[in-house]
Amino acid sequence: MANKIIVVGAGALGLATAEALLERGDSVIVLERGLVGQESSWAGGGILCPLCPWDYPDEVTRLALRGMALFGGMAERLRLKTGIDPEYQRCGMLVKPPFDVKAANQWCARHDFPVDQRGADLFLPDVAQARNPRLLQALRASVGSLGGRIVEHCAVNRITSDENQVKHLSTSQGDFRADTYIVTAGAWSRQLLGEQALHADIKPIRGQMLLFKFDTPPLPHIVLQDGLYLIPRKDGHLLVGSTLEDVGFDKSTTEAVRDSLMQRATNVLPSLKGMPVIKHWSGLRPASPGNIPTIGRHPNLQNLFINSGHFRYGVTMSPASMEVLLNEMDGTPQPFDVSAYHWR
Repeated sequence: MANKIIVVGAGALGLATAEALLERGDSVIVLERGLVGQESSWAGGGILCPLCPWDYPDEVTRLALRGMALFGGMAERLRLKTGIDPEYQRCGMLVKPPFDVKAANQWCARHDFPVDQRGADLFLPDVAQARNPRLLQALRASVGSLGGRIVEHCAVNRITSDENQVKHLSTSQGDFRADTYIVTAGAWSRQLLGEQALHADIKPIRGQMLLFKFDTPPLPHIVLQDGLYLIPRKDGHLLVGSTLEDVGFDKSTTEAVRDSLMQRATNVLPSLKGMPVIKHWSGLRPASPGNIPTIGRHPNLQNLFINSGHFRYGVTMSPASMEVLLNEMDGTPQPFDVSAYHWR
């Protein structure tokens, strides 16, 4: 008999997890408080690498590097299966000063990560990108083709448990029961879990983005400078981001940030001067201490799992995080030490 599993949250992590569970024969329902794939996963730029990876702890880059290694295969499989192209491309990223040159070169050497010194800049040729909205569309199509059920506008209000087991979820659309429950609710994970969150310290951090449109791509690669990034798409769109704002669950955009991003981006790419902003939006990242996500089984509730708190790198880490979670559920050996991600 198929194991009945509820996944709470339909972003990149939730959909990738649901797809993998369906592929192995489980029965899966995905509950989404809003619309599928419209929160942090949709809002991000799709750079498939930590910004300045040498500035992050090993626990972050270990999971990110695994995700980066798996991502191309996942994107191509989804393209062939669904006909929706996530537009995975290894375009490279140019990192402009200021950054720690010594730390950068040491990190790249230690991880066999190709790097090219270009004057004061560093070029990382293996950095790839994907178009997040198209990735999410492809994942949703795949989940649907495998028989997964997705329930939108379904907010979880309470987790009812007894004898070390979750019994059911009370939601805005009634009670849902399953054998296993997985929380992939991003910035809303701690709020949803309530007292069951324990030390899963996840909170929203707002990031604002701008979109421009050129006739042809204005850059051959991603450009990063002091937290500002410019991401060129194949069709001439250019994404500019992003901010880190601790404002709770406020997703509004501000003129001050718009003006600041515009000015900084124009300094990097002068051809932006005078160009109209096609779109200005924000998303709420699921921030966690040290950018280290929580993945695994709840210490007190045996049928409750989490895959959340990836901060800026949920899309990048999604294939690796899904792999780690399923290995944890099945008791399968992990590809590396995952103790840092355990739910404490």
